[in-house]
Order: sequence, then C-alpha cells, then structure tokens
Amino acid sequence: MDSKKVNKFGKVLLGSFFVLSALAACNSTGGNEGASDNANENQSSNSGVANTDGFSEEVTLRVPVYDRGVEGVPTVDDNYWTNWIQEEFGDPNNINVEFVPITRQDVMTDYALLASSQDLPTILMEYDYPKVTQWANEGYLTTFDLNDFKEVAPTYYAQMEEEGQLDFTEMDGETYFTLAKRPYWASSYNFQQFYRKDWLEEVGYDEYPTTYKEYEEAMLKIQEAGLAEHPLGGAIIAAQGADVNIPFMDYPIDEKEWATYASAVLPPLGYEPSREYLRRENSKYNQGLLHPEYYITDLETQKARFINGETFVFGEYISSNSDTLNSFYENNPDAELAIVPMTGEDPEAGTSAAYMSDNPFGMIVGFSSQATEEELQAAWMYMEWMAQEETLETMQWGIEGENYTINEETQLPESVGDYEGEYKQGFNNNKDYWAIVVETRMAGTLEDMIAAVTPKGLPKDFTQEVIDVTKQKQELAKEGYAVNFPAYSVPIESEIEYMGTLQQLYTELRDTIVMSDPAEFDKLYDEYSEQYLEAGFQEIIEERAKAYEDGKSTKKLGPTE
Repeated sequence: MDSKKVNKFGKVLLGSFFVLSALAACNSTGGNEGASDNANENQSSNSGVANTDGFSEEVTLRVPVYDRGVEGVPTVDDNYWTNWIQEEFGDPNNINVEFVPITRQDVMTDYALLASSQDLPTILMEYDYPKVTQWANEGYLTTFDLNDFKEVAPTYYAQMEEEGQLDFTEMDGETYFTLAKRPYWASSYNFQQFYRKDWLEEVGYDEYPTTYKEYEEAMLKIQEAGLAEHPLGGAIIAAQGADVNIPFMDYPIDEKEWATYASAVLPPLGYEPSREYLRRENSKYNQGLLHPEYYITDLETQKARFINGETFVFGEYISSNSDTLNSFYENNPDAELAIVPMTGEDPEAGTSAAYMSDNPFGMIVGFSSQATEEELQAAWMYMEWMAQEETLETMQWGIEGENYTINEETQLPESVGDYEGEYKQGFNNNKDYWAIVVETRMAGTLEDMIAAVTPKGLPKDFTQEVIDVTKQKQELAKEGYAVNFPAYSVPIESEIEYMGTLQQLYTELRDTIVMSDPAEFDKLYDEYSEQYLEAGFQEIIEERAKAYEDGKSTKKLGPTE
C-alpha cells in the first residue's frame, strides 16, 4: 500500500478490520455464516448474512456513479480512488467492485436501458423521491427488512435513525430505501451564484438590488452601457427541477396546495404562481435580457458566455477547485465577482421570502431486484464501510500533502485547490462516491466547512460571503420560509405514467409562452395550461391531493430551531 494513504488527520480504516469487527455482530444473531448460493432474480424480501472472513467465492458489487461530462476530472469508473476502494474494501471481503457510469443529465434513460438489458447496478440511487418511487413501481427495486440492514450496516442505520429518516424508507408499507445524511438541509451552501459586482458598480449600484424592480432596472442599465447585450444569458430548460415558483406562492403556503403542486421533477403549468413566474421570464425575454437563443443553449455554452465576460451571473456547485472561476479570472483579470444574497419579501413584485430548501435527506438509495442475496449483502457492507469516519475522511479529503494540508491554527484540513497529481479526486472532492452516506464534507464548525469548500487560488476569497448567505438562509428558515418538496409513501401512478411525456411537453410549451408577445401571454398560458392538464397533469394533481388527504405524504416543514 502507498504509505501516503495512512498519512492523515485520522488513520485509515482497513477493509479486513472492518469485516472482522462490523460483521461479527451479524453472526452473533444466529444467522447463517455463509452466504446463500441461490440467485433471487425478483426478490420481495432479503436478509443480510455475512461470513467474518468475507465471501468464500467472489461477489461482484456494481455501484452507480454520476458521469457529469465535466472536463479535467478523472474517468469516473477507473481512477486512483476507484482502485483504492477495491484495495481497501473489495479485496479483503472478496468483492469485485465495479462502478457504473450514469449520465447525470439523463439518469432515468440510463437506468431504463440497464433494466431492459437485465444489467442494473446492485445499488440504485438518486436525489429525487419521484424517481426512486418510479423505479420501485416499475420493478427495478427489491424490498428488504430494515432490521437485516441494521445488522450489517449498524453505523449507517444509526445515522438514519438520528436524522429522523426512517419514515422515508417505506413506500406502500414496504421498505425500499435507505437515505444519506444531508447536514444543514434548510441552509445548504453547496450551490452559489456568482455575479458581476463590478458591472453593478459601473452602472451606479453599491449593493445587490433588494427588489425585483431595482434588479430589472440594473440589468437594463448594464445592457444600455454596452457591458452585456443579453446580461442574463439563459440556457435550455429541462423540465425536471426547472422553474421553481415557490416565492410566488401565497405565504403562508397552504399545505394541501404544497403537496399537490410543489414538485422537484414536474413544473405545475396551470398553477397561478407558475403563471407569474413565467410572466417574469417573458418580460426578461422581450427586453432582451435573456439571450434570444437561450432555448437551444446548453449549460456548457452558458458557462462559456459567463467565462468570456458576456453575462452577469452564473451558478454552480462550489468546491475548492473551480475550473469555471479559474477560467473566468484568466479571461477577466480585473473583474470583481460577488455572491448573490438571499432576497426578502417584495410586495410590489408579488413574492415572499420563501425559498426552495433541500429535503432532510441526501441521496435516496435502493437495491436492484436483479441482485442476488450475496450482492445485496455486499452493497450493505459497502455502505457500512463508507460510513466509517476514517473512510469518509480519506474519500472526502484525499491524501495529506497532496490533496490537502493541515491548517496549523485550526488543525483542520484545507484542500489544495489546483492539485493535478496522481491522487486527483473526482468531481467536487469525490462527492459522487461518498454521497451514498452524506451530502457534505464535515470537518469542524459550519464556518470551517464552508471555508473548506469555497474556491481556492483565486483573486478573491468568497468564504465570508458564502457564510453570510448561509446565515441569511438560517434566519429565514427560523421564520418558516424554507420550503422543501413533498414525498409520498404510495406511488403516484399517474405521475409515473405521464412524467416523461409531460416533461417534454412542458419544455415546448413554456418556451413558446416565454417567447410570446406580452399582449398574448395570458391567452397562451391559459390555452397551454389546458393542454398540459389534459395530457395527464390533471390526473397527477388529483392523485397527489388524495395521497395528502389519506395521510400518505410528508408534511410541509415548519420553522427550524
């Protein structure tokens, strides 16, 4: 083993030690010591059983990992860290760990193709509850006994219990899921928007606008000054996760209305808050603030426009090494960026301070109905191993002296932002490997964690601004403005049936609405809303409402402490 692997702020947990300690508890329950030789191709229930020496015959564990198409990161299924996982976990347990690339922008298609070829990975995981319920409904997932999972993965189970996630593991009375931890879910700091502060100052603004009217006026001044022809740019709208209208909902938000219309995967065309949201987009388009070809502009082109100094704002998940910001400052060395702050109530614009928060869980994890009992057990063992503190430290931070250094004052790790050596981590500090356990790197206080993930090696340190925005979120959450998306303990059958068709239809209809003459806006909105409802959305909202009335949905989260 490379000696650098154990040179850490915590010693590395070796795979063989993990098997002997964690799985001994499983055998003490009186279960079989050897794994079953029989493959169960369509399991309705599985039990976790393990031998303390690992499997007597090699078991293959297939783990999905997002392929985000990001330049400058290692190949997702074959790199130093996938090999490290094999060496530290796989080899001692006689498990062959294979990583299965999943296209981040087309998750459902990739899994559908794998399912049709009887080649699903052992583990299936996603962030959106409607997606995983669709998998369950289509037979991709097996059910299992949560007590069996607890025996094999006690650390992981204890984390779910502590986070209050056990109610989310069931659907229709059967256990389908485990869930990763999401620290600070109501005030997440991982995604930030960077704006051209120098442009605002040039057109007379010392601070970021606090009302939409002021914001709109600032964008028009930037346009008139010749700083940007289309300052807000824009890109193709994927129906999934797009056009979040939460600030336009009447506040306080009615819970049944929230359970019926709020969705991470399907925008509610025909809902009045969506009308007002799209009216604003229509205004931006007709004033030239959006690029006239936004609807055929992909994310990489949108990012390139920001890097080239053509647009006012760009948002992305932050990490210690930001290729976007590195390239931006190379092209615009005299530019000044800042972080977009949270906004408050804006009565004139008809919006509240409500904002979309995360759900109180991270990755939702299920297990393939095509997996054998041994493969299922290997998946649980893998999750327990990854949940160990020492494993997470290594996967999240890397190797001391290479990927990170220790701050002498705080004694906490600090990532090396421009590291390009042999041990280079995957996207966002290897997140797509360890997100099966937790959504955020943890080390020290909230401020310490933010400092660790803000981009390094730039002309400006954004740490304090990210801390300030996060604290703004915390204060708003205390007042009940953090709004999450509902989840249902029963499958929404109509959503499963119509979601693909409606997502495609939504993109088509909303772009036509946004690019329409403002005088025709309401007429078009009403006409297309009716078409959308008839295409299946009416059935969906009725079924969601019934699930809520029957007590089969989560409740809207109230003020945080």
